[in-house]
Amino acid sequence: MLKTEGIKSVTYVGYTNNLKKRVALHNAGKAAKFTRGRKWTLIYKEKFKSKREAISREYYIKKNRSLRNNIKKKICENRHITTI
Repeated sequence: MLKTEGIKSVTYVGYTNNLKKRVALHNAGKAAKFTRGRKWTLIYKEKFKSKREAISREYYIKKNRSLRNNIKKKICENRHITTI
């Protein structure tokens, strides 16, 4: 899960087999259209043995807004970051 900084932070969920490269592409504006024009920070990751498992989990996190918000809240509390 990636998150933007600022007053209204936004999260993005996706899967990849090269995390460093994917975050760099998002920050360069060369990845998903939704992520362009924003500065992204990795806040949460999970590792899976198969692409199928990763896609299934990605879909679940994307559709479950309360889980997504709980992850964001927990991460921000651990880093002492305030979200609005």
